[in-house]
Amino acid sequence: MRIGEAALYLCTPDREDLAGFIEACVRGGVDVVQLREKRLGREELLERARLAAAVCADLGVPFVLNDDPAGALECGADGAHVGQDDLPPQRAREILGPGRLLGRSTHALPELERALDEPVDYVSVGPVVPTPTKPGRPGTGLSYVAAAARLLEERGSRLPFFVTGNARPDTVGGIVAAGASRVVAVRYLTEAPDPAEAARALRGALEDAIAART
Repeated sequence: MRIGEAALYLCTPDREDLAGFIEACVRGGVDVVQLREKRLGREELLERARLAAAVCADLGVPFVLNDDPAGALECGADGAHVGQDDLPPQRAREILGPGRLLGRSTHALPELERALDEPVDYVSVGPVVPTPTKPGRPGTGLSYVAAAARLLEERGSRLPFFVTGNARPDTVGGIVAAGASRVVAVRYLTEAPDPAEAARALRGALEDAIAART
């Protein structure tokens, strides 16, 4: 799958049922998976990342490792994702080579403008609201989503962007109305008692909102 064809991006920490959880989410409609885990040592993280990479390969969806391009190579990931305080995208691309995905977090227009000149395949935009996964980072609001959509259109860019921050069936309508068509889900799926059904509901709401906009 090309990253531009993806719509629902799961970002998950490690968990005991990681393989089953990923499979359930993909069955429900997730089409990109990122492992973002700050609590593990590197070798343990790579072991868990290898598991996630294998599951995603079997399911036919891309798997991305957060923060660690070299680790992404070691575990067989399809790519890596870097934040503003991580390895510069140019260096990350040198490590990954041309054939793997590289994502970039952005939280304001100047960062997005720089990303247009960086060797990245997609960006994230947000978080729309403050989130426990990024303590201390304020929410950008939907105004940044709208500004990002306008900027990319004005530049004639087809760089895919995924909106982060509180993506739920009852919030994606506003996200789509602001100009987006792709979201990153974290807590709505990681805290769901039935991840497959939650992913199905979120994917359905996203597709309904896109259809209504067009």
